[in-house]
Amino acid sequence: MSTVPNTAHSQPEPWRTRLRNFLIGTLFALVLLVPKIVHLRHSARSWMFFRIFLGIAGAALVIMPLSLWSSYVPSLVGLVAFTAATLLPPAKLTTSVDDKARELGALIVVNGGWYQPDNGPLTAAQLFVGAKRICVLDARFQTLLVIPVNEIAVAHAEESETSWLLRMTWADQTAEFSYRGIFAEHLARVAETTLHGVMHPSLPVIPQHRAASA
Repeated sequence: MSTVPNTAHSQPEPWRTRLRNFLIGTLFALVLLVPKIVHLRHSARSWMFFRIFLGIAGAALVIMPLSLWSSYVPSLVGLVAFTAATLLPPAKLTTSVDDKARELGALIVVNGGWYQPDNGPLTAAQLFVGAKRICVLDARFQTLLVIPVNEIAVAHAEESETSWLLRMTWADQTAEFSYRGIFAEHLARVAETTLHGVMHPSLPVIPQHRAASA
């Protein structure tokens, strides 16, 4: 009885299978690394070092003799890495809302609608609400107004003819923030409630009763 030798395990793995496994492993590694790579963009030095490392590693994979591997896949990966290092955008140095809130010590950030500074254009505003001060910033995080919390006397939302208004009064100054659109009332009420949450309540006045003279 003749036996047929089992050559299935002795045959080399097809290059398509090796390529597929390599690409799957690379894709999985990239999924894990993407959040860390995105975080690197917030540091100019770290992002520069990453681009240099990626370019050198990619160039090394391209120029090394192909005889060191049984496949051209590493050279292809090196070419992609070198090209990516060249085309990657510069470091992202913009500040996020969370970063600015931590910098200002704000407890919460709410929509400030539209605010018009003295002799300035109407601009979209954000209210960075802290325990001691309210910072009014525009979309580029430029300071428009700083209001001490302990000086706020009134923070009231009300409806006008064309929009909803949030009016704040402190010391001898008043600021108005206008809200428009279908969510105008909701945004104005949220801002009003948030401000009331940090305002120091005034102490109740206890009337002094004097005994009637006999």
